[in-house]
Order: sequence, then structure tokens, then C-alpha cells
Amino acid sequence: MVTISDVRAAGLLGDPYRADCPTRRILDRIGDRWTVLVVVALADAELRFSELRRRVEGVSQKMLTQTLRGLERDGLVRRTVHPEVPVRVEYDLTEAGRTLLVPLQALQEWSVEHLGEVTASQEEYDRA
Repeated sequence: MVTISDVRAAGLLGDPYRADCPTRRILDRIGDRWTVLVVVALADAELRFSELRRRVEGVSQKMLTQTLRGLERDGLVRRTVHPEVPVRVEYDLTEAGRTLLVPLQALQEWSVEHLGEVTASQEEYDRA
């Protein structure tokens, strides 16, 4: 059985508090607002680019393209090209991407539940 100590000794356990740690790039990816929305949007079904863009209001074509490419590069999203006329491209979550659903949905739910108190706090701060 591999332990955390074994992983740490092999240099494979990240330390996100170190500036040079690759986990920072992972945290940047999953902490991005477009990533959160795209991953949760893909929770229930494969979607085409245009369907994703409609679902995630406000995202530009450029940002959605960059987000999807990054997620695909990181192994979190799968891009499937169907050889039809016209070509149909769909996106869905990989198994690794599915593991993000619980924490990202929790963040989304937290933001909805605490919207009132955060908004009130912002208004109070801005008045001061």
C-alpha cells in the first residue's frame, strides 16, 4: 500500500503554498469561474459548443474555447468529433472531470445560499 509519506518522499505530493508547485496551475484551472460553470453544465449530458455557450451566459466564444481547451488538456473534458456533415463536436466530462462535480457544485450552492448576506456585506462596506 502506498502512503502519503511514500508519495511525499517521491516528490509527487504537491504543496500549493509554494510558488513553483504545479498544483498552483491546477488550482488556477479549477478555481476559474468559467471552469466551475462549464464543468457543472456538463454534469448531466454531453453538450455541443453552442449549447454550452447558451447555458453559460456571458462567456465569450474566445473564453469558452480557451476554457474547454484547458480542461481537455488537463484530462477533465473529452472532445468528441462526429464525422458527419456538418461535423458535430460534443464535450463531456471524463472520469477525472466527474470527480470535480461534488466540490464545484458545493461552491455553486454556497454562493446561491449566501448571496443575500454577501451582497449586504458588500453594500455596507461600500457605504463606509
